[in-house]
Amino acid sequence: MIVALAGGTGGSKMVHGLTLATGQRDLTAIVNTGDDGEFFGLLVCPDLDINLYCLAGVVADRGWGYADDTFHCLEGLATYGREAWFGLGDRDLATHIHRTLMTRGGARLSEVVDDLRARMGVEARVLPMTDDPVRTIITTATGEQRFQEYLVRDGAREEIASIRAEGLDTAIPAPGVIEAIATADLIVIAPSSPIVSIGTILGVPGVRAAVAARRERVIGVSPIVSGAPVEGPAHKFLRGAGYHECSARQMAAMYADVCGTFVIHESDANEAAGIEALDVRTVTTDILMPDRASRERLAHTVIAAVG
Repeated sequence: MIVALAGGTGGSKMVHGLTLATGQRDLTAIVNTGDDGEFFGLLVCPDLDINLYCLAGVVADRGWGYADDTFHCLEGLATYGREAWFGLGDRDLATHIHRTLMTRGGARLSEVVDDLRARMGVEARVLPMTDDPVRTIITTATGEQRFQEYLVRDGAREEIASIRAEGLDTAIPAPGVIEAIATADLIVIAPSSPIVSIGTILGVPGVRAAVAARRERVIGVSPIVSGAPVEGPAHKFLRGAGYHECSARQMAAMYADVCGTFVIHESDANEAAGIEALDVRTVTTDILMPDRASRERLAHTVIAAVG
């Protein structure tokens, strides 16, 4: 069994590639929930939904949301003066309504995700990192903002003074998370943000130690190519967390205690020696995943690298 630790866009691409390489039944995805939030009274879980939609084959070409969705409800809310900056499509809203009704009825988030997975025909196991609410809060010069407010509404324009994940210290790993890590043949750290995606997953008490115990079976994929993030403003999150270097070597250093092998882009081959000095074995290849074929190719490389 393969376990993938995944955030949103980059994470879902890696998860998709792994299923193309091995099939869905052999995969468990442990997904970040620090980006979750409430919109119009509905519980929205962006990273979980991107992974579920991708596995179900219904994700939009833009990389998030439901394919061919319409936005009539959001447009209607805007006419009533409601904020409409977060792109909730009409079909997507059905997911959020169903999830909210289930949680209000007493279901745990992991139970909701499993229900959604089954109804979408997804065979892979998808687990939230925790059933407990965790919310990433970004502090800038103008004050505190929820993660989606900073990233989507405000376009990540401001520099970050600090980042915190409310509720993380007391969160408990969702049922199955620790067991999946302990029994996995291979653990893949997807190319998601090391601060607000993978870092949040590893920050759930007990998770980092569980992954570290399997270090020789853990392989990470760099989210940084040629000193710049592949997806999103990872460089701003790094600076906000006190890391002033945006490089593949910096990513490997952040994962060195949990990750025995690290995959970097061929353009960063000059950083391989510095990564090897961290006692992290390095694999160099094309890590970009713009399409189905590239995702499957990278997944085969990742699997073969650990053996």
